[in-house]
Amino acid sequence: MNISLLIISIFLFLALYLGIKARKGKDMDMEQFALGGRVFGTFFIFLLIAGEIYTTFTFLGGSGWAYSKGAAAYYVPAYIFLAYVLSYWLVPKVWRYSKQHSIISQPEYFASKFQSRSMGMIVAVLGSVALIPYIVIQLKGLGIIVSEASYGAITPVAASVIGAIVVTTYVMISGIHGSAWTAILKDFMILVVVIFLGIYIPFHYFGGIQPMFESVQSAKPEMLVLAEQGLSQSWFVSTVLLNALGFYLLPQTFMVVLSSNGERTLRKNAIALPLYTLLLLFVFFIGFAAITEIPGLQGADGDLSLLRLTIQTFDPWVIGLIGAAGLLTALVPASVMLMAASVGLTNGFFKVLVPAASEKQQLVVSRMIIIAISIIALIVTITGGEALAILNIMSYSLITQLAPALFCSLPKNNIINKYGAMAGILSGVLTVLYATIDDVKVATFLPDVPHVINDISTGVIALFINMIITIIVSSLTKQINIKETEMNNLNKIS
Repeated sequence: MNISLLIISIFLFLALYLGIKARKGKDMDMEQFALGGRVFGTFFIFLLIAGEIYTTFTFLGGSGWAYSKGAAAYYVPAYIFLAYVLSYWLVPKVWRYSKQHSIISQPEYFASKFQSRSMGMIVAVLGSVALIPYIVIQLKGLGIIVSEASYGAITPVAASVIGAIVVTTYVMISGIHGSAWTAILKDFMILVVVIFLGIYIPFHYFGGIQPMFESVQSAKPEMLVLAEQGLSQSWFVSTVLLNALGFYLLPQTFMVVLSSNGERTLRKNAIALPLYTLLLLFVFFIGFAAITEIPGLQGADGDLSLLRLTIQTFDPWVIGLIGAAGLLTALVPASVMLMAASVGLTNGFFKVLVPAASEKQQLVVSRMIIIAISIIALIVTITGGEALAILNIMSYSLITQLAPALFCSLPKNNIINKYGAMAGILSGVLTVLYATIDDVKVATFLPDVPHVINDISTGVIALFINMIITIIVSSLTKQINIKETEMNNLNKIS
């Protein structure tokens, strides 16, 4: 075992230890398992939400897109900043309603707001389907990081399998507490590594950040501006909007919001997190530096740019620390994602089918679902070859189809009804899947359409269709919804 793999292994076992240790002293029920008893303050909420930013996508996809696509990579900090601005007003309302009604999952929130079990089931399935690509990003990234950082001593598949076993183990034992404890170690490591690499590499190879960009400008000037078509301005704006709307709709982020101890905590994080997100720029610096120093990486191999450049630059023990930080960027987000998917399916399906299920039975089912989702994600990880950023965008395109229903549920009385909400969600999801699977764009149907229209994100077009269907169906079924509400009120009185 080389020194690099030894260091990575030490941090892997440390993460496992911390994840299991977090269970100590906790009387585990569903609320404790999923939300930590709703006692997490500003610090832990900061770490858990930040965990959704600094994932393996940060290490690989972010630098990989800077390397392969150039300026298009800046969509990442742009949408995250906008998401935090929206969250200042959005998430306290969601938290307040969930606290009042003892809601612990996203499907349960939508089922309660629209008084529809079917709505909860749709949201549970959608959330799980959207999370599979996101979990795959973590496992695929983990495999790449460990394999590269260990100088090939362990294969990507073996690393992904080991990582999945570790994260599944401590999530099943400790729930979200395990994620919170390991997040402390992860954020310390990522903070040190990202700042160090983002400053050292440009100065080491170019003498500074400005000379680095001047070098890229000379070699590949097209990398510093958005493309005229494809990843163009309209793609950039639409993708930023789509992902900003979807950030807090991702089941894991939604669940972290519910675990907060109050609205003030959430607003503090909305203010502080944008500053922390600026660290993403250091990751992009590494990707830009690799353009001239590690030329020739094609397609999804662009995700290797950070690791290939650091391996060329540093001794094995430094690579071990970098690999350990990358490992943790996979484990923490993946653990929260597994939690969110399992609790959502338990609440959205199992409790509907077995309403008398005890807390113990629900915990058992949640843990079984965690194992099932881990296995599915591993299979997709081993067989799939898409670049990490593409998987990331697909997840957002799917989950953002919940946005109209969420925003229309915020007033005391819903603006739309359950029929419109469900019809809109289903139409949006089917549009995303059809367009993604068949690689369909606007130009497929309108060949002469301008690039500014054709480049708009598929998810935004699906969202537009979603909103139209939602409004139409809600209007057509208004009388049916009124009669159902009156009947429900009469039943409650009687």
